[in-house]
Amino acid sequence: MSDDLLRRARQWLLQDPDPDTRAELSGLIEREDLAALRERFHTKLEFGTAGLRGELGAGPNRMNQVTVMRAAAGLAGVLGPGRHVVVGYDARHKSDVFARDTAAVLTGAGLHVSLLPGPLPTPVLAFAVHRLGADAGVMVTASHNPPRDNGYKVYWGDGSQIVPPIDSEISAAIDAVGRVDRLPLDGPGTLTELGDAIVDDYLEALTALPLGEARELRVAYTPLHGVGGATLTGAFLDAGFESPMSVEEQRDPDPDFPTVAFPNPEEPGAMDLTIALASKINADLVLANDPDADRCAVGVSLGGGTFRMLTGDELGGLLAEHVITHTTGDRMVATTIVSSTLLGKIARAHGVRYGETLTGFKWIMKAGPGLVFGYEEAIGYSVGSDAGLPVRDKDGIGAALTVAAIAAEAKQAGRTLADLLDDQARRYGLHATSQLSLRVDDLSLIADAMARLRAKPPATLGTRTVTRIDDLAEGGELPPTEGLRFLLSGDARVVVRPSGTEPKLKCYLEVVVPVTGEVTSARTHAAEELEALKTDLAATLGL
Repeated sequence: MSDDLLRRARQWLLQDPDPDTRAELSGLIEREDLAALRERFHTKLEFGTAGLRGELGAGPNRMNQVTVMRAAAGLAGVLGPGRHVVVGYDARHKSDVFARDTAAVLTGAGLHVSLLPGPLPTPVLAFAVHRLGADAGVMVTASHNPPRDNGYKVYWGDGSQIVPPIDSEISAAIDAVGRVDRLPLDGPGTLTELGDAIVDDYLEALTALPLGEARELRVAYTPLHGVGGATLTGAFLDAGFESPMSVEEQRDPDPDFPTVAFPNPEEPGAMDLTIALASKINADLVLANDPDADRCAVGVSLGGGTFRMLTGDELGGLLAEHVITHTTGDRMVATTIVSSTLLGKIARAHGVRYGETLTGFKWIMKAGPGLVFGYEEAIGYSVGSDAGLPVRDKDGIGAALTVAAIAAEAKQAGRTLADLLDDQARRYGLHATSQLSLRVDDLSLIADAMARLRAKPPATLGTRTVTRIDDLAEGGELPPTEGLRFLLSGDARVVVRPSGTEPKLKCYLEVVVPVTGEVTSARTHAAEELEALKTDLAATLGL
């Protein structure tokens, strides 16, 4: 076993063009560090509908130049010569290198590549694929993963992420790729390095969204050391808003994300600096993007220098009603099975079609024709107009611009986003959602927990009785997916599923409380109900 492991490591070393990973792997081979080699070579990063994502380092179970070149060669094999691919990248470690490697492999296979002009948000790449009429797109990013990770997302010609069976076709083509040092590079295809005009086109598309006329607003903003800052500022200025005030320590791209434990605006502590800035400048609104700016987090002022971050579902409801009331014709709005049920009620009230999909924006974008708004509870949103969606993926810049327009219009009327949320609670009932997210080191623990839930499901959770259990793995109206949905008495729901991108078991909780008096008391009651659900669920899962 050890001889085979060392042999595979030496073979990998022969084709690795990166001096950093060559030095790492050479050291492990020289020391015969079998544990470290086994961790890198016992399996490989699997290519799926989310593409590739993993820790940087040597070997097939890491993100590196060999892994990326194999992925590019697999994509080229599926597309074939003469096709057009747009390639983009963020500011993470090695992102620019991986983008250049991708371009070299694709052009070597006879494809035509358009390379974005620098580290840019993921939605710019998704926009560019559709705007340029390309056949596919590649974005080198790990979104909000830890600093040592990177990833590789593939888009198809409609500008949305790939879905089955394309992912399996690309995966099979990757498996057929030989040594990457024998791949032809840099021709006979062509490489075009795009200029800033593609970013200008993206900004022009965003400013055509229904943004109203109100513009007086003070915003505190952070790009969380990512690539969203310049593009978001450009969008605000082009739309007639003042430039948001940025958190200085987090304004410029930094792949080490030094001020946060995790570069995710949903993580505890990630928004502390922004909220402190918002309090200092008496901001009306708090905004954040994740590092590749495809997601948007929003905080609202409660007065007295205090702020509350909205849940993804709360912002989804506000954005949805804004888009619906500012568009006409036969329209659809869509969200996922783990998001709040509020969107369906908003859609029915306004007479628009509603779609519910599996988790992931790749599915939301396939919900149906006439889609003008889609969102997922993990603070991902795509906002549209009568002309449709400018970006066929989640777009943290477009969402930020739209929520700023909503907040400015509310401010002009002497109101806030918090007031608008209360209005929705009175109209539709208070839809309160929360998450229980359990991170593990051993993925088998997640499989064991799901097996226990199926074998011995709870009869009650919190103060509610379990009235129905849907095993999502059995499929039905939607394709099969690993997960369980518990419907509870009194209009409540729990969905339990493994994360598709992180070693987590994620539980999505919702309770709906009718509002007959003060919204504040309904919120207090809902919070107590959610805590009771969390406590029971955590005990049931045993993680």
